[in-house]
Amino acid sequence: MDGSASDPKAGPIVVALGGNTLLGKDAPWTVDEQLSAIERTARQVTAAVEDGFDVVLTHGNGPQIGNRLLQQENTAETPQLPLDVLVAETQAQIGYLLQQALDNELDGPTDFFTVVTQVVVDDDDPAFENPTKPIGPFYTEAEASEVAFETRRVTTGERPFRRVVPSPEPVEIVEGDEITRLVERGNLVIAAGGGGVPVVRDDGLGGVEAVVDKDKASQLLAAELGAATLVLLTDVEFAYLNYGEPEQRPLREVAGETLRAHLESDEFDEGSMRPKVEACLRFIEQGGDRAVITSPDRFLAALAGETGTQVRA
Repeated sequence: MDGSASDPKAGPIVVALGGNTLLGKDAPWTVDEQLSAIERTARQVTAAVEDGFDVVLTHGNGPQIGNRLLQQENTAETPQLPLDVLVAETQAQIGYLLQQALDNELDGPTDFFTVVTQVVVDDDDPAFENPTKPIGPFYTEAEASEVAFETRRVTTGERPFRRVVPSPEPVEIVEGDEITRLVERGNLVIAAGGGGVPVVRDDGLGGVEAVVDKDKASQLLAAELGAATLVLLTDVEFAYLNYGEPEQRPLREVAGETLRAHLESDEFDEGSMRPKVEACLRFIEQGGDRAVITSPDRFLAALAGETGTQVRA
């Protein structure tokens, strides 16, 4: 599109969809319930497209991966698939549902394309020595002691244990050049689902048992595309200081330096807002114009700069 660097429509925007944009409120989620949630999100996204934004979508896949792991554990008759294959499966599954809903909403010939995306990680990343990312079903202590993979206590109650896997830093989007060409031709793209399929380069590409943080992969994709704006959709309208406390307050317009100071003072929890804040800061510090954190229902208003946490250099 034509426009200056200060024009939010001057380049593509990358929008990372959180789990609440893809699922109903209560598990277990049927396909019909997923479609209902996705259709609500599709209306927001297509309104932005019709307003002139070049949209590239990414998305999470945590609940879908959890369902596939649970299915595998309860079906001994079929081969157990490795985690990288399950990430690829859920990329295609969610991409199909998103793509169909978005195409049905769009008024015109433009279609969305889903790209099953591989993300290179470093096989020397320290995350491989310290798995911390919880995935899949919960276990009792006795059940956790019998499974063939590493588990960790992550909560309280009767079933406090979950499988933990490495979450290494994303280094490269393998299909980045092709995604760029699709965007330059005016296509709308869904890519890097679930953070991308984690792979390492060692005499070619090979999958690894890990998951890549979706927000960090979205930031990397946004940087490779030269995106003007990165939007991270989650279940709250803002990133907050003192979240959950009586004195909590939303961050609205915030400079990158100020946000980094809050990050370094441990304002944001590792399991929720911290990766989003880190992704926003990376995007801004590597030359991005604007990063936004907000909720799906406030997406359009946040694009207009009217709400959400708006991070600028």
